[in-house]
Amino acid sequence: MFQVNSLKARWQHAFALEDPEAGWSEEERALAERLAEFIVARRMGAAASMALEACRPLNFLGSQALTFLAPFATLVFSRDEYQRFTRMLERRQSINLLAEAIAQRESQKHG
Repeated sequence: MFQVNSLKARWQHAFALEDPEAGWSEEERALAERLAEFIVARRMGAAASMALEACRPLNFLGSQALTFLAPFATLVFSRDEYQRFTRMLERRQSINLLAEAIAQRESQKHG
């Protein structure tokens, strides 16, 4: 029974519509900025932006798949930050947040 409830809890928001007015916490913005800095420092801004746009319809499923990549995420985030990051990606507007953070870092780098 516990496994069924756990599965239900993870998937209950998979097809829910998100309130576009819902804001981002300072922690979530900081995580997006940190990831953007990591990406831009390695000159992967354009590739990351294209990948974000390509996976926009599947961002919730992608956030769930990131659980398997947790051991590699320690290059950018601590374990707690990574868990927060995957929860952040469950929100539909997270792609916009990340794309804006990357674009801002790119313009700062070239500006």
